[in-house]
Amino acid sequence: PTPITNSKQPDLRPLINASQMIGKVLKSGDLAIYESTTYPGCTEEDCVPILEKMSGLKFNVDFYCGYSPERISPGDKVYNLVTIKKLTSGSTPEAADYVNSLYASIFTAGTQKTSSIKIAEASKAIENAQRDVGISFTNELALIFDRLDIDTNEVLDAAATKWNFINYRPGLVGGHCISVDPYYLAHKAQQKGYQPAVILSGRRVNDSMGIFIANKLVKIMIVKGMRIKNAKVLIMGITFKENCPDIRNTRVIDIRQELIEFGCDVDVLDPLASPEEVRKYYNFNIITDISIDLEPYSGIILGVAHDEFKELDIKKSDKLAVYDVRGVLDRDKIDARL
Repeated sequence: PTPITNSKQPDLRPLINASQMIGKVLKSGDLAIYESTTYPGCTEEDCVPILEKMSGLKFNVDFYCGYSPERISPGDKVYNLVTIKKLTSGSTPEAADYVNSLYASIFTAGTQKTSSIKIAEASKAIENAQRDVGISFTNELALIFDRLDIDTNEVLDAAATKWNFINYRPGLVGGHCISVDPYYLAHKAQQKGYQPAVILSGRRVNDSMGIFIANKLVKIMIVKGMRIKNAKVLIMGITFKENCPDIRNTRVIDIRQELIEFGCDVDVLDPLASPEEVRKYYNFNIITDISIDLEPYSGIILGVAHDEFKELDIKKSDKLAVYDVRGVLDRDKIDARL
């Protein structure tokens, strides 16, 4: 993994530790391939010196390196390990050919060899940064249209009738890729004296969405005449994306924390997440039983669009405020959506 620190800087400790471990067993003629998502230059500038130091061998003389960024899409049943085209690269032309032939032997979608390790590193960095910026634009539209009392999803559906419209949807941007990798690219840009305005502004918008969602639910509850302090609120979903058990860097915790600061009594329901992992990383307990009684709750936020949630019998009433972050519930069941 290549996470970030609390100050949004690259945390290379796992990658450095792995390089040290491999360096201890590296022998002449070996080739080490990296797949971790990082900034351009990291493999050769940060990892290779560790391999040389630990092994006592010389790079591109005694051993070689390759880089092939992982492109796994957690929870995706169509695009999986072998059906996603694989980028490859190597530290010499011969190493690049070897790396490419190795991956080509199992990736049915094919491979594409790049001219250098830096090119392959950069391509992965911009894949996720582009998606992050695209979603941030849509999230900003949602913030604008909320003030104009316009349904964002209806606007997007209308705009999507044009063939070249990219139909990103608003929502929480978490996980270990899209919400993290742009900081790696920004870090490298800043090292070279460039301040990336678009990338970092997109990050600020996306990181603010949890607070906006919590405030929106509270406003709906106030309009309905509900008491906010000690009100029971249920957040549906804790994972960073739908139909996936991964809780890393989930932004649902931002919604929960904001509601707690309002004085609400917040429960989180997720049938896919591991209660032990949530307790370990976020220090609270979750509910996993999908047959939970919804009667005690004054507010419900659908934060993650697990398939199991779409069938729940949610009945909007004067005593219940329902906010749909993902726009998947029937309109007659909700008070508002992002």
